[in-house]
Amino acid sequence: MRDAVVGRWGAEVAPGGVVDRAAVARHAFAAPEERRWLEGLLWPLVGARVAAFRDAAERHQPPPPAAVVETPLLFEAGMERAYDATIAIVADEALRAERAAARGHEAVDERAARQLSQEEKAARATYVVRNDGTEAELESALAVILDRLRR
Repeated sequence: MRDAVVGRWGAEVAPGGVVDRAAVARHAFAAPEERRWLEGLLWPLVGARVAAFRDAAERHQPPPPAAVVETPLLFEAGMERAYDATIAIVADEALRAERAAARGHEAVDERAARQLSQEEKAARATYVVRNDGTEAELESALAVILDRLRR
């Protein structure tokens, strides 16, 4: 992967041989064809890693009650068919921006505008969880879903 992004965008995206994610993002979000190129590189790798993770989970003894994988851009990549169930975690946009700012991240507007809306993700997901409360409330809601999946 490093060699591919360096070949595409130059050594500045991997100073000292380590990929600089911010530099990659600047190039990838500069033009739609650059983003599509990066997605074409990444999504097959993500799919292969998820498949390997699932295979390992299925071979584990005793088998785990569930194998949970966080997959950014799951629906955009069309990878939802690889899962038995999907969960969309949604929150008010203002709260999402506030949380991103608290973590020192830039506003999520630019990248979020290139993704499916939360409403679309919720419509496609097997389960939907609102994340407008505390971390404990989120964990509780997810525990309920995990319990359903175990059955």
